[in-house]
Amino acid sequence: MLRFLLFSLLAIPSHIMSVACTEPKTHRWILSCVINDIERYYSNLPLCVCSFISVCLGRDDSALKTLEVLVPEVPVLALFGSDVILNCSFSSTPGFNLSDLSVFWQLSDTRRLVHSFSQSRDQLSDQDERFANRTKLFSDQLVTGNASLQINRVRVGDEGIYSCFVRVQTHGSAALILQVAAPFSRPVLSWDSGSILRPGECVALVCVSSGGFPEAIVEWSDGAGQNLTQNASVSNLADERGLFSLQSELRVCVHENTLDNQKNTYTCRVSNPRLGREEQASVSITGQPAVFPPVALWITVALAVCLLGLLVALAVVCRRKIKESCEEMRAEEEAKELEETKVLEEAKTGCWLKTRY
Repeated sequence: MLRFLLFSLLAIPSHIMSVACTEPKTHRWILSCVINDIERYYSNLPLCVCSFISVCLGRDDSALKTLEVLVPEVPVLALFGSDVILNCSFSSTPGFNLSDLSVFWQLSDTRRLVHSFSQSRDQLSDQDERFANRTKLFSDQLVTGNASLQINRVRVGDEGIYSCFVRVQTHGSAALILQVAAPFSRPVLSWDSGSILRPGECVALVCVSSGGFPEAIVEWSDGAGQNLTQNASVSNLADERGLFSLQSELRVCVHENTLDNQKNTYTCRVSNPRLGREEQASVSITGQPAVFPPVALWITVALAVCLLGLLVALAVVCRRKIKESCEEMRAEEEAKELEETKVLEEAKTGCWLKTRY
């Protein structure tokens, strides 16, 4: 198709070309139709091809480059999910006809069409599907030189270099950078708090945060302000939206000089380099003093003491019972002996009385 259009241009007789340039009301519409077709279907042609076509049409290439197009020189920062405006303005003759205006927005690296305006209306048939129903120009401000593009519901994939191309009899273009950022959630710092640590024992601290872009900067420090980041590991995982979830792990040990109820504090900081925003979380670890035995030993000793006490009490009770039984047996024997003695005495007394009488 492009070859056909180029040969068609070259095949136009020279007298028609001259008439088209000198008498625009007669045959110039022929050239306009060809130009519009090229711009509509080949809007991403290199400037050298456009210049070649301009020369073929008898236009002065230096004049075509006089249109000044202005865009921000610093990168434009957009929050994920929000709307952003890519500013683009151009200088042209006041009160120009809107039908003569063409505005093209495209990604510079992939040449994908983001938005197109020509012939007094949007031309979105060739728009990249990723931008469908998410872009618009300020149509009421085009006549004042405002060719800014609004992108709604910004995604991570929208990040890149955008080119703004404007043509009003003459043409010009400029490129800007769009950066996307999303804040990370407040980190959650956890560890196995169910275990009681003694000096010299270690535990893994885990810091988790999500929903951010680009990758975060993670820093670890202790209560004394010492940087422990080099001892930590960090892993990042992107979801289907391109947002990152991170998990950082730091292994710490209880020091020998930890006193009873003394707490070691560790802090995890997660910062977004583009937003300059920092979130942090802290946790304190209580170490068990070394001079005291562990709880399990205390329980063992307590049980042993209780058992010993029970044995002693049982022995005392048994001894008392045995003593009482012995005393009862002795009393019974004494009573029995006393009874026998009494019977013998009575028997002797009876015998004596019988003998006397």
